[in-house]
Amino acid sequence: MKEKWMKIWGGFEEKHPKLAKWLYQIFYFFIFSMGVTILQYLFFTFMPYALGEGLAATEFMWPQIHMELFGVPFTWSLLGYNVAYDAAGNVLIGGGLGYFISYEVGSFIAQCINFPLQRNITFKSKGNPVFQAIWYFIAWIVISLICNGFNNLWMPIAAAYVAPAVYNILVTIITGGVSMVIFFFVFKIIFPEGEKK
Repeated sequence: MKEKWMKIWGGFEEKHPKLAKWLYQIFYFFIFSMGVTILQYLFFTFMPYALGEGLAATEFMWPQIHMELFGVPFTWSLLGYNVAYDAAGNVLIGGGLGYFISYEVGSFIAQCINFPLQRNITFKSKGNPVFQAIWYFIAWIVISLICNGFNNLWMPIAAAYVAPAVYNILVTIITGGVSMVIFFFVFKIIFPEGEKK
């Protein structure tokens, strides 16, 4: 079966080398990205519980812009998350500084795993790894700010209506989806093939 598939792929690669390269890269990019997205989800969901209620009740947000959407008042920010409360006013795990730390740690660790996989396997780049890691880090910060800003528009509303595990899935899908699209083209730039070490 494997030999048959390799023969078919080899023939396709000969006839359509550019398309074959793009398909190869998209396939491995997607597989590795989904793997680290699952890892991020685990951090988003379980790490806030490990950090405890004290950090969940600690507000950490910048800048703080007070808004109201769909009848839910909240504070919007690029960094940090609102403290989450239940109907009785008790602090819920899944917001505040605890969630922010979980989000950033999960995202950073996922990128530390993703970087060598994408660089070495997906894009087979031989470029300067330090230079590439610096650009990757800058891209991660910019993309994280974009995703945080977007998430902070809808997460407070979702928190008012759905369980934290559900909106963690939404955060993971939205953050992962937006990041994947942007990162693919960032990788095409910072991981050029055929570059000397």
